[in-house]
Amino acid sequence: MYVEKIFWADPYLTELAAKVTSAAGGSVTVDKTIAYAFSGGQESDYGTIGGHPILKAEKAGKQIVYTLAATHGLRAGDDVLITIDWERRYKIMKLHFAAEIVLELMYQHYGHPEKIGAHIGEDKARVDFAWPRNIAETFPFLAREVQRLIGGNLAIASEFTDKEQEFRHWAIEGFARVPCGGTHLRATGEIGAVALKRNNIGRGKERIEITLA
Repeated sequence: MYVEKIFWADPYLTELAAKVTSAAGGSVTVDKTIAYAFSGGQESDYGTIGGHPILKAEKAGKQIVYTLAATHGLRAGDDVLITIDWERRYKIMKLHFAAEIVLELMYQHYGHPEKIGAHIGEDKARVDFAWPRNIAETFPFLAREVQRLIGGNLAIASEFTDKEQEFRHWAIEGFARVPCGGTHLRATGEIGAVALKRNNIGRGKERIEITLA
């Protein structure tokens, strides 16, 4: 079963009328949604379906299964309003794209180091690398280039590479075109100022933490 993922078409939409397609215990599916489910390191949205808080959102192929309290009372065919916590979503969108820029700059200018992990929440983003030195050595360059790209307020295109397979990418003209199925900003200027911090997570493993300044 397929759910129409409106969070790709309009990641700024905070409410959506939808229809329940299945309900079994606390698990609910809908015909269309704006509530993102954890993927690619990006945390799930907080929100409600029919007024019931979303406790968990999980991808199942092209479907998304939402977990609500078992007492939700929803049934297949019910019309519901889906809402998301916009303040949280917008912070995640900013941090996500800041992390995307940092990762691409590392790839382009530091020999495409191996990415060994990533996570984007509402308070910070992190990207982990197999890296033999102190990764803070890259920060003067990264900070300068990140702020240059943000200051340029460059348009971000987010489109399907293969709609049938739900493969997507983002692109900034003259900078990069990168596969990614997250929720993306319209322009880099929305990110604002960011701060970078180094965290050594083990021998030969370095982490770049990104926060909104």
